[in-house]
Amino acid sequence: MISEVRLRPLRNADFDHVLELERLLFGRGAWTYGMLADELAGLGRWYIVAEPERLDAAGPQPVIGYAGLWFDGDVTQVMTIGVDPHCQRHGVGRQLLTALIERSRKLKAEAVLLEVRVDNDAAIALYAEFGFQILGVRKRYYQPEDKDAYTMRLELAEAEAVQDAPATPDDPDDEAGAA
Repeated sequence: MISEVRLRPLRNADFDHVLELERLLFGRGAWTYGMLADELAGLGRWYIVAEPERLDAAGPQPVIGYAGLWFDGDVTQVMTIGVDPHCQRHGVGRQLLTALIERSRKLKAEAVLLEVRVDNDAAIALYAEFGFQILGVRKRYYQPEDKDAYTMRLELAEAEAVQDAPATPDDPDDEAGAA
């Protein structure tokens, strides 16, 4: 069971852990090392990881989740959220999504957009709890699985502030996504 989670900027040293989770979570559709590196190098990107906060262990902790967004100057786009299956249903995804929304507010984005597989009921329910609305369906969006995606949008001007938001990652403005 996870009691405390710390969010921090994604670093180069996290790549192997993030890619391992990608393969575990997304199978054939997982990002490769090159795709992740290219994504992080893009303008307007912001990526964070979640790790357990353990007082009884020194040194780096395992990455148990990760998330990222892209800001185009008007809206932010959630690029990915992933949580280790052993850590799901413990609030890690909620903390990551909260951080992405708070970052979007800080950037003064009008809205947050995302795509989610139409059969990912847990994620759809989480997004709906935060106020995301389904805009439409993108047919065959997820490849090579050939799965449809819902496009969802959260209007930040209309959204209420998220209660009990976790602390933002260390140095989020300076280091996150700087690989």
